Formats: sequence, C-alpha cells, structure tokens
Amino acid sequence: MSEVHDRKLTIAKRAINFWQCEPQLSLLCGGIAGALSRTAVSPIERVKVLYQVQGTTNSYSSGTLRTVYQIWKEEGYKGLFRGNGINCIRIVPYSAVQYSVYQEMKAWLARRRQKKYNISHPEDPVEDSKLHTNTVDKLFAGTVAGFASVVATYPMDLVKTRLSIQTARSLKNLNVESPNQKGIRPLGMFGSIREIYLHEGGVRALYRGVAPTTLGVAPYAGLNFAIYENMRNAVPLEHRKNPFIILSLGGLSGGIAQTLVYPFDILRRRFQVATLQGGKMGFQYSSVWDALKTIVAKEGWRGLYKGWQANMWKIMPSMAVQWTSYDLIKKFIEER
Repeated sequence: MSEVHDRKLTIAKRAINFWQCEPQLSLLCGGIAGALSRTAVSPIERVKVLYQVQGTTNSYSSGTLRTVYQIWKEEGYKGLFRGNGINCIRIVPYSAVQYSVYQEMKAWLARRRQKKYNISHPEDPVEDSKLHTNTVDKLFAGTVAGFASVVATYPMDLVKTRLSIQTARSLKNLNVESPNQKGIRPLGMFGSIREIYLHEGGVRALYRGVAPTTLGVAPYAGLNFAIYENMRNAVPLEHRKNPFIILSLGGLSGGIAQTLVYPFDILRRRFQVATLQGGKMGFQYSSVWDALKTIVAKEGWRGLYKGWQANMWKIMPSMAVQWTSYDLIKKFIEER
C-alpha cells in the first residue's frame, strides 16, 4: 500500500511540476480564466452581437438591459446563453494560446536583449533593468499573441456568431423562418462547421472575415496586455496581488483597448454573417475598406460603434474576471 501511495504521490508531484513551467502554466491558467470570464458575461455578449449584425432593422434598440430582458422573454433563459457552449469551447484554446504565446514572446524578447547587450550577470540591478520588456515589447508580444489565437480558433468564432443570431425576431425581419419556427433544432457547433464547409466554400468559408478580425483582435490584445501590465507595475508592490486592484485594472485595460479597435469588431461580425440565409442579412462587402465606406454611408459614423455600450457591459467585467482568475490561478499553482 505504501509503495502504491508513494507512486501516486510521485505522479502527482510530476504533474504539478509540469504545469508549473511555461508555457504550460499560461496555457492552463489562460484557458480556465477565459472560460470563467466568458460565461460570466454571456448574456451581454449575445446582446452585443445582435446589435452589431442587425443593420438598419433595429429589432433590438431599447438598451442593453432591456434587450437582455427581451431575449429572456422571447426565448427563455437558454436564449441568454445561446452560443455560450461553443464560445467556451473556443475561448479555452483562444485564451490559452494568447496568454502562453504572450509569455513566450516576452521571454524571447528578453533573451534577445540579453544577447544584444551581452548580459552575463542578469542578477545585477543595472543589467537586469535592460532585460525588462518595455511598452513597445509588450505591444508587439500581445499583438503576436492575438494573431496566433485568432488563427487557431477562428472557425469556432464564426460559428459562435451565427448561433448567437439565430432568433425568431432577427430572422422574421428578413422574412426567413427560424429553425425553431420550422420545428427543426438549430445546428450545433460541429453541424454548423460542416454546413459552412460543404455549402459555403470549404476552408475559405470557415475563415471568412478573418482579416478584419485579425486587424481588430491583434492590436486589441497588444493594447490590453500592455495597458494592464503598465498599470499594474504602477501599483505599489504590496497591493499588486489584491483581487480588487486586479479586477479594476483588468476592466479598465479591456475597456480602453476595445474602444480603440471597436470598428474592426463590427466588420468582423458583418463578414461572418454575410452569407447567412443566402445573403439576406444584407451585408455584402468586397473588402474591408468597402465595408467601412458602406457602413458609414448607410448608418453614419455611429454605425461603426453599434453595440459599443453593450460591449463595454461585456468587456470590462469579462476582462476583470479574466485577469483576476488568471493571476490567482497562476499564483495558486506556482505555490503548490
């Protein structure tokens, strides 16, 4: 019995040691933090997507909280979380890739600095300061991390958007019967991916809208990481592990970063639903530039910020939860 117990203990210690090392640590913590944060704000995420893709129909225009109530009234509580299952399946690898790539990029940049300045004693305060990543490094590392996470998970993001807008009201305005009206159960994640692949253009269709998505997500990730870490470094050392401080900084960094790149999020959603229901959504753009011009011409400059308020309701608490979860889980694992 003692040998079996010792063997199990050894295996457990090896597992802990494995997950305490990078990039595994950031993969694990980032994935868990992403799932927790997205589930917490799933109803707001759905409202934001509906605002973004409704064009000029304005089926949902009574404010974020009223729209949440409207969805609950029309579709029940499950409607508030439609698309959240696939969102969690997507966000776990998305966040895991983003956090781990970010940490690896920072480590790579530090090694480059060490080689560039020929630093042989990094414990020396003067030489150690040269190894610290600056704001430009953080922006670059975060941008690369954002790009990697988009490429790794984009087909699931495409399907999640489509599942989010499958409502009786949104399709009724297009004179299209929703799956529920036909008595047909809406397609799930894998069914939707298969449908898009077979009937809308194969792999290329699964990556429709990836260009504006990358243009939005990559700089957003860079800004988010850089803003959060710079604000966190400005906080006195003894307060940096305070959950309330982390919550506040996470929410602020996410809100500022998202506001700066929000028009690209609009483009991302519009391209993702362009071919839905045979193109009846009305979003037919030949390029990113054409989409920008068309939206401004038809909907005004405000069209580029449709759903922004709902997005702030989502992104600030989401990033607050995500950064807090990430830091606390990482600290917990490191101290085992």
